[in-house]
Amino acid sequence: MRNLLFSIVTSGILLTGTVSWAAQLTLQECLERARQHNPTLKAAAWAPRIAEQDIRQSTAANYPRVDAQAGYTMQQAAQGAKIAGTKAETQQADYATAGLSATYTIYDFGRRNARQRMTAVLADSSTQSFEARRTDVALQVIETYFSILETGKLISAAEDEVTQVEEHRRVSQALFEEGVVTRNDVLQAEVRLAATKQKLLTMKNNRENNWLQLNFLTGSQPGFRAELDEGITLPNGATASVNESDALSRRHDIQALRLGVEAGDLEVRESKTAFYPELYTQAALNYVQNDKALEQAIMAATIGIKVNLFDGFASTAAIERAVRNRSRSQDALRQAETQVRLEIDTSRNDVNVARERIGVAQTAIRQSEENLRINRERYRERVGTATEVLDAQTLVTQAKTDYYSALYDYQVSQARLKRAAGEL
Repeated sequence: MRNLLFSIVTSGILLTGTVSWAAQLTLQECLERARQHNPTLKAAAWAPRIAEQDIRQSTAANYPRVDAQAGYTMQQAAQGAKIAGTKAETQQADYATAGLSATYTIYDFGRRNARQRMTAVLADSSTQSFEARRTDVALQVIETYFSILETGKLISAAEDEVTQVEEHRRVSQALFEEGVVTRNDVLQAEVRLAATKQKLLTMKNNRENNWLQLNFLTGSQPGFRAELDEGITLPNGATASVNESDALSRRHDIQALRLGVEAGDLEVRESKTAFYPELYTQAALNYVQNDKALEQAIMAATIGIKVNLFDGFASTAAIERAVRNRSRSQDALRQAETQVRLEIDTSRNDVNVARERIGVAQTAIRQSEENLRINRERYRERVGTATEVLDAQTLVTQAKTDYYSALYDYQVSQARLKRAAGEL
């Protein structure tokens, strides 16, 4: 009874594991998993959050700054004064001090406003950069997803080739035993069989590596496996004419660079205000322990102006740095816009060529299968050679490989075109 119960429980566990492994996984589910669990996106998601605190820090200039201080001073001797020939102490030798002050900048010629606007623009740029990173990860998921499907088809084609070569080896062995062909035919079939099995092992290893990559991108466990939806296709709306200006406006990486140029302008504006004066007001309460004075606590209010006369050329260097940073951002933007146009053109070409390759490969498969049939019959009738049969089998596998390569290249190039057009 105990063994029966153990068998039932074990079978249930194995059945559950099999169902979990065989559960179908769609491309949309992979993309959603990557959005939520991709480690790269998790790390990149901190940048917009940090930028929010930069905004908060810059808005602190809208409020007065309140400072408190306290101390205790010990002097060698008390300070004093001579009044009509009489010496008198004016302060204690040891005394405590305390102060409370509030300082507020009234006007600084736009420095505070420029800094706040710059941090807000940089925060928007950080958000756009994160969205661009998310798009890159989505493209990687799509490429890996279709790579797994393609490798699976190639494994099936390779397994068919192994079966065909084994059948040819069996026929060659039978003919050799009958004394019709030489042993060279058998050896040739065995060598080709070994090469085909090695190719099959390589493809299976590639599929495993692709699964590891997909699990990394989606934040899944390395050992996770599922049945991918082979009927998935991407809509081909992006294959139509792509308006480059619309594509540039949709691309998150381009928007991030444009915001970076705007932030550079604001940085230049802020750095130039270092040569302008600053109007401020201050309210203070200062206490000095002194039993020789009538008032130990003094309240005061000040309105003033301050300007930097010389800072060792630090302000000049800050302006030059801001100008050069802006120029670098502008050059990076121009380069990225040119790169986007190149991506659109190359992706569109890849889509068109892959579509044509599919039709050509389909015809090649039919022709290669017919060629294999003819060569098999010729060999059985002993009017053909073993080499012709093996070459025909290789042609069938190559035709299937070309077809699956074109089929999934078409889907991946569609995704790349959508990414280039800012639609992914």
